Amino acid sequence: MTQLVAICLVLSSSPRQPRKIKQRTATRARRIDTMSSNNHPLSRRQLMSYAAFATGAITAGAASKAPAAMQVGAAAPQASKRFSMKKSINQWAFPYPERMSLERCLKLAKDAGFDGIELNYDLENDLSPKSSTADYVKIRRMAEDIGIAISGLCSFLFWPYPLTSNDPTERARGLELAGLMTRAAHDLGVENLLVVPGAVHMPWREDHDPTPNDVCLRRAKEAVGKLLPDAEKLGVYLNMENIFFNGFLLSPFEMVDFVDGFGSEHVQVHFDTGNIMEYQFPEHWIPILGKRIKNVHLKEFTKKGSDHSLEAFRPLLDGTTNWPEVLSAFEAAGYTGYLTFEYFHPYLHHPEALIYQTSDSLDRMLGRK
Repeated sequence: MTQLVAICLVLSSSPRQPRKIKQRTATRARRIDTMSSNNHPLSRRQLMSYAAFATGAITAGAASKAPAAMQVGAAAPQASKRFSMKKSINQWAFPYPERMSLERCLKLAKDAGFDGIELNYDLENDLSPKSSTADYVKIRRMAEDIGIAISGLCSFLFWPYPLTSNDPTERARGLELAGLMTRAAHDLGVENLLVVPGAVHMPWREDHDPTPNDVCLRRAKEAVGKLLPDAEKLGVYLNMENIFFNGFLLSPFEMVDFVDGFGSEHVQVHFDTGNIMEYQFPEHWIPILGKRIKNVHLKEFTKKGSDHSLEAFRPLLDGTTNWPEVLSAFEAAGYTGYLTFEYFHPYLHHPEALIYQTSDSLDRMLGRK
C-alpha cells in the first residue's frame, strides 16, 4: 500500500512541472517509504489521506492549466476598471451582541468605509418579535445620523422554523416570523428581505425530518404567496436565497422558474456566491439569474479543503473564488446594488481588524484602490 501511495505521489509530478517541484515530490515519496520501513507503519487514515492527495495531484497534472483562482500563489489580475457596486457587511462579522453594541457595529462599519450594513433579525436582540415600530424607527435614525445605509435584513430563523417543515407548528411560526420581518424591514426603511423559501434537508439539524422535493416546492410556493401581498403593500422585496446545502433550488434554472412563477417584481433573488462554491461556480449562475438579482452575499470559499461546514468560508480573497470573473458577471447583468460580505466568525481578538481588512479587500476588488 505504501509503495502504491509513493508511486502515485511521484506520478503526480507532471512533465510540465518545474524540476524543483519534481524533486520535492520524489523526496516526499522517499520519506513515505522510509516511514514504513523504519517501524513507523502508516495508519489506514494516513494512507487514505495520502491517497486522496495523490489522486488530486494526478488529476491536476493531467488536466489543462487550472483557472487562475485555483492556482496556489497565482496573482489575480489587477482590477482594470472601477465597478459601481456598493460595499456592505453583514452584522455576523461583528461580535454582536456579546462584545459590541448595535451602535458600535454601525459606527465601525462606517469608519471602515462601508456604504451599508446588513442587520440580522433574531428572537433576542435589537431586531426581534419584541421590537416595536418605534424601536425600528430609532435604529433607522441612528443609522442615518451615523451616515450608513441598512442594506438588507437577514435571519437565521428560517432554519429552526422552516417555511416547508413537516411540522405544521414550525411552518406556522416560520410564516409568522417572516411576516414580522417584512414589517420590520419596512419600518427600518429597508427594501431587501432575505428569504429562505424551504429546505428538503438540513444536515446541521439532527431533528429535521426531510421534506420530499415536490412537497417542499409546493409548500414554499404557498408560503411566499402568503407573504407577498403585505410585501407588495409595504414596498419590501422578498429575495430568495440560493442555499444549496438545503437540497432545494439547486440550479439557476430552478431558481428562475421559482421566482418568475409569482409574476411579481417583489419576488427576486438574494444571490450568495459562497453557498454554491462546493460544486458549482457563481460566475455561471449570475448571467442566468440576470436582473432577478436584487441583493448579494459575498462569501469566500476554498475548493482545496474537505471541510464543507460553515468553517469552510474564508475572509475575502483567502479562497478559490474567481472574483474578477464574478464581478464582471455582476456588471454584465446590470447589478449595481450592495455586495454584502457574510462571515460567521468574528475575530476573538481585535475583531475590528476583520472589518477593516474586508473593506480594504472590497476596495481592491472593486477597483477603488
